[in-house]
Amino acid sequence: MRVIVCGMAIGAAVFAQQAPPAGAAAGAQGRPRGAGRAMNPANLVPPLEESGYTQIFDGKSLNGWDVDPDFWRVEDGAIVGETKADHQPKQNIFAIWRGGKPADFEFKAQYRMTGGNSGIQYRSIERPDVAKWVLQGYQADIDAQQQYTGQIYEERGRGFLALRGMFAYVGDGKKTGMVGKVGENEELKAFIKNDDWNEIHIIARGNTIIQLINGHVMATLVDDDTTKRKMDGVIGLQLHLTSTGMKIEVKNIRLKTF
Repeated sequence: MRVIVCGMAIGAAVFAQQAPPAGAAAGAQGRPRGAGRAMNPANLVPPLEESGYTQIFDGKSLNGWDVDPDFWRVEDGAIVGETKADHQPKQNIFAIWRGGKPADFEFKAQYRMTGGNSGIQYRSIERPDVAKWVLQGYQADIDAQQQYTGQIYEERGRGFLALRGMFAYVGDGKKTGMVGKVGENEELKAFIKNDDWNEIHIIARGNTIIQLINGHVMATLVDDDTTKRKMDGVIGLQLHLTSTGMKIEVKNIRLKTF
């Protein structure tokens, strides 16, 4: 299995220990040998380095963002997406950043979630055949109950790719499989603040994705499915359908590309 890792030595040793080499034999369950072994999440956390980032939201306007104005606004220095029980889009829609289609990058932002579900979309394509502002691709999942927050999901695609706490691997035409652990689900959940601001950090380098919340690795994915993975694409903020309404606030949005 070919693994491309971040230049900051993020998890280089861990990947070497957890991921099988090309042609490695699989276990009885069809997973690489060594699957299920725990790892220390601290080994995956990159240095707290802020240099090289560019702000992609000016804190005052939606310049550079393509949104449905019925649901998105700027308030108190944040992009706010909000629905009500009686005011919903017809499907999940996104505030789409129009500044490019990053391939290898790091993304950081602060978010606050009130009710329902949301997420940060990346390496995604637009689906105008469905509706305007609809995206398909990788998503860093967020929800108010912290059931899904931190996991790697593929919107309008393969669904759950790496649950919280999971180091997952996907091969051509294969279902996602756990290679190891970056932590325990409930222990990682404890690092996520309810009804408060959290920082999300997404690292995408080659076929490897790492997602962190408040400096803690939540999930890692090595995606070797060459027919379905996306290696670049747009970034978006999700407005998710819900019966009761939801609100997502995102600020201090910055991006570093490689």
